[in-house]
Amino acid sequence: MEKNLPIIVIGAGGHAKVVIDTLLSLSKEIIGMTDPSAELNNRYIFNVPVIGTEDVICKYATDEIQLVIGFGSVRSTSPRKKTYLYYKKLGYSFADVIHPSVIIASEVQLGEGIQLMAGSIIQPCCKIGNNTIINTGATIDHDCYIGDHVHIAPGVTLSGSVIIGEGTHIGTGTKVIEKINIGRDCLIAAGSLVITNIDDCVTVMGVPAKIKE
Repeated sequence: MEKNLPIIVIGAGGHAKVVIDTLLSLSKEIIGMTDPSAELNNRYIFNVPVIGTEDVICKYATDEIQLVIGFGSVRSTSPRKKTYLYYKKLGYSFADVIHPSVIIASEVQLGEGIQLMAGSIIQPCCKIGNNTIINTGATIDHDCYIGDHVHIAPGVTLSGSVIIGEGTHIGTGTKVIEKINIGRDCLIAAGSLVITNIDDCVTVMGVPAKIKE
């Protein structure tokens, strides 16, 4: 059962704006945002204040709030993974952020703390892992498996039966043909066309995508 607890957003940058806008559209109560710089106290996004550094989170009991990670990734998803695992170990839970315009088909499995941004489409029998972002306008076709801590950037197209390993970043506008396997902790550069399987821990780019030397 989905919890309905007040939310603290971790981060106060551009992705936080998108996340907060979605949460407000869902009538969620937001206590505030955290930011590493204490100098940003009293800054607001859509009337939601920065309430301090992440230290403020532990002033709340684990059953009093839920968390949302308000920063994305450009190259590495490691900071999101580290933040998620740290607060999970402390006993906190993460709210899902699902924009009202998202299309979710039948028999889709969604992990904890997932973020499905405006206009994204998840087709039947997909599985989306914990702490994964499916960003604005991305299309995930049938039977895809997307691991934990993945960022599918805006405008990405995954054809059917694609597998994305944990911690991988798929750059804006990338297209992946059907039945491709992409390993863990990869970086797929923006605008790439992936037509062959990709091993773990590599960077690829181009049309077609090739390993960056």
